[in-house]
Amino acid sequence: MIKKVIISACLLGENCRYDGKAKVDNSILQKYKNYEIIPFCPEAPLFGTPRQRISIVQIDGKNRVITDETNEDVTQKLKDEINSFIAKFPDVKEIVLKSKSPSCGVGSTPILDENKIFLKYGSGIASEIFKQVYKDVKIKDELNYLE
Repeated sequence: MIKKVIISACLLGENCRYDGKAKVDNSILQKYKNYEIIPFCPEAPLFGTPRQRISIVQIDGKNRVITDETNEDVTQKLKDEINSFIAKFPDVKEIVLKSKSPSCGVGSTPILDENKIFLKYGSGIASEIFKQVYKDVKIKDELNYLE
């Protein structure tokens, strides 16, 4: 059976980032060439590409996903999209996500206060959900996928 790896779609060359661009990383493609690669982007199917940026904003001690321009709370929409994705792919061996992303960052995502002032670094919403569901899977980003 071929091992499965979830990889942020923008790292695979898909133009799905908020600005309509990709962040292709050919070394990741090379490392996982013998895996079944499962592209992942929870934002593009919901909000289109390009789209307004989103940020992780801490409100009453909880991280929420808020659109930068319209201040819409899209946390539940993203959770639903991420959980729907997970249901389709219960058996994966590795996960490589885009650093700093409000969806995918692994300890590198800026967490803002309600005035959108930087508080600390944390993880994106998908990264957090993946940690809960894929308990035995190492979740990495493109900066540390070789570890």
